[in-house]
Formats: sequence, C-alpha cells, structure tokens
Amino acid sequence: MSLPAKTATKPKAIIGVSLKMYFGYERTLEYCREVATIAFAHPAVQSGGIELFVLPTLPVLPEAARILGTAGAAAGAQDIFWEDEGPYTGEVGGRTVAELGGRYAEVGHAERRRIFGEDDRIIGLKTAAAYRNGLTPVLCVGELQPGSVEEAIRTCSADIDAALNRARSLGPAARTIVAYEPQWAIGAPEPATPEYISAVSVGLDAHLRSLPGQADSRVIYGGSAGPGLIGRLDDAVAGLFLGRFAHDPKALKTILDETAERLGLLSGRAAA
Repeated sequence: MSLPAKTATKPKAIIGVSLKMYFGYERTLEYCREVATIAFAHPAVQSGGIELFVLPTLPVLPEAARILGTAGAAAGAQDIFWEDEGPYTGEVGGRTVAELGGRYAEVGHAERRRIFGEDDRIIGLKTAAAYRNGLTPVLCVGELQPGSVEEAIRTCSADIDAALNRARSLGPAARTIVAYEPQWAIGAPEPATPEYISAVSVGLDAHLRSLPGQADSRVIYGGSAGPGLIGRLDDAVAGLFLGRFAHDPKALKTILDETAERLGLLSGRAAA
C-alpha cells in the first residue's frame, strides 16, 4: 500500500510501546498488523506529527519492522549489547539490530537494572552503542520510591548524566528519547499523578536539552501509562512509553487520538 506524503516537520509527540516478553511470535505479528492498520489510517501518524514505535521481542524484529514501516511507524529492540561484535555468547549488538530494521534501542529499563544488575557504566556503554549504529536510544530513568519532585529530578538527572557522559566519551552524541518511569509506578494499578509527572518532566526536559547534542531530545512518560493520561500532562511530556495498557490495539488508538487532540491534530478520520 502507498503512503501519504509526510511533512518535513519534526514530530510533535512520541508514542512508544514495549511488548516485553508477553507475546509469542505469531501474536506479536498479529499485534503489529493491527497497529499498522491503525497507524496507516491515522492522519497524525501519517503527517509525522506523532512518532510511533513498537519494541517487540528480538526474533520478531525484522518482520515487525517491515509491517510497521509500511504504515509510517517503526520498530526497535528492548535491549542491545555494548559491543557490535565479538565472543559474547547470546548477546545482540546494535549493528545487528539496525540490519534487522530496528530504529530504536531501549536501554536502562528498571527491570534490566534490578534483575540483570545493569549499572550506570553498562547503560552508558549501551547508549553509545545505539548512537554509533544510528539507533535512537530510549533511555529509561526513574526514582525507586515516591518522594518530592525535587528529589526525583535530582536522581533522574544524575542517571541521565551518567549515561550520556559515558556515551559522549566514546563518540558523538545524538538524539535521545528519555523515558521517565518512576520505578514505584511500573506495574502499579495507576500511574503517578499528572501533576507529579508534569513537574518532574519539566525539570528533566530542561536538563536534557541543555546537554551537548541533545537539543532535539525529548522526555516521555512510562509507568502504568494508558488512555486518559496524555491530555492531563504538561507539554514538556512529549508523549508516552506504554506497556500493558497498550497491548490492546484499540487502547493504543485511543491514546493516539488523545495525543493528536492535545496537539490540535485530530481530524474526523482519526476519531472515526
């Protein structure tokens, strides 16, 4: 199918979905086909106003990238190794992810930090690997426990600095998507309050875009995010990084519509 011409403007919003390890191969392909149908019919995605991507399990990436790419969306990996090749049994480097059609690489998720012991050094190395292979890193940061806005900004800014400073020491920096995910909100019944998310994101957005090479970088929110949230957030929150609440494609369409409405991009065709 042919695509409508996209505008040359930068995306005004970013919506990403991680499928984690919930879906098998065929279910993931079915999901991607449904998302592609939604994306192809959505003017805000087709115009480039909304940047939409899905991170499936790695074996599905080539086909997922092909399916989503026909509809103006994209795919990426939930993790990459910090080296591009070598004697690293079981690992997959950024060069391979790019060859498979991936355009994004998630790094530093709370589960990688907690379960696999990834620290600032490893996360910085993986961020550098994403940059040098032309992948946009989706850098996850978030405080462990609920606290003040100031404490969250301080903690998460330190995490951003640790990753990006190490990455810059290894090569040129590039655009980064920071996914602000309070660790205490991941998997919770409800996200953090809109007021809290907005206040922390305002601080992180200002800090991130002040760093070398990060003027075009943006902050999105994850952590039990779902329908009904994006319209209640400050403009410093560029979008959402979604998990289980977007595993139903109908819910994802609702979120795309809400995002487009927030930006003044919603048309009758998108809302139909």
